[in-house]
Amino acid sequence: MADACFAHPRLAAVYDPLDPDRGDLDAYLRMVREFGARRVLDIGCGTGVFALLLADEGIDVVGVDPAGASLDVARAKPGAGRVRWIEGDATDLPPLTADLATMTANVAQAIADPGTWHATLSGAHAALRPGGRLVFETRDPARRAWESWTREQSYVHADVPGVGAVESWHEVTAVDGPLVSFRTTYVFASDGEVLTSDSTLRFRGREEIEAELADHGYVLEGVRDAPDRPGREFVFVARRPSGADNSRRDVPEQA
Repeated sequence: MADACFAHPRLAAVYDPLDPDRGDLDAYLRMVREFGARRVLDIGCGTGVFALLLADEGIDVVGVDPAGASLDVARAKPGAGRVRWIEGDATDLPPLTADLATMTANVAQAIADPGTWHATLSGAHAALRPGGRLVFETRDPARRAWESWTREQSYVHADVPGVGAVESWHEVTAVDGPLVSFRTTYVFASDGEVLTSDSTLRFRGREEIEAELADHGYVLEGVRDAPDRPGREFVFVARRPSGADNSRRDVPEQA
């Protein structure tokens, strides 16, 4: 089930204006070009920002997301007809053949349930062609990013066309081992409505993810740094083996 920030129509409609800086996607665009990917599966595509960037470059894109309200926002954007939108997740995809599968931003961490996470890795693997790659990011647990998720440090005020002023902020509600739960509060100035969205992210360690990828048949090509959060995130690049692969490659150290 998608969090309210993605699934509630009023919150999905203001998601992009409240998070307008998507410079984090530049690194993914560069990897699409680096790998020569022409068919991309965007898992957790949300309001379609990355999928539409790819479509602008002539990439054949499938965007999948469980939140119908977010997909409604994506489908209403210019150029949306060039993307195939699927309401659901990577655990039950139609037959696909992708060169690259991506999980940008918080997508991988938002799949907090272990069973769903393993099913997602399996679903992405099945959708990739032999030699195709899975790329995703996750925060380094050692950096304890959640300690800055306070009202004071996360407060955002935005004037949204057609909506008016909207305020939002995060507050951590629980930390239970690798699980960090937080609540996002939204205040709409036009009518005073206050909405909240509860979320939980799983902070997986690097060695844990490397083992999970191997268990699901991936060859780990490398673990990169995130240009927008240097030293704070891992960016995993894993490949579905082709017939020529017969052993696991050495894993380079993080840059």
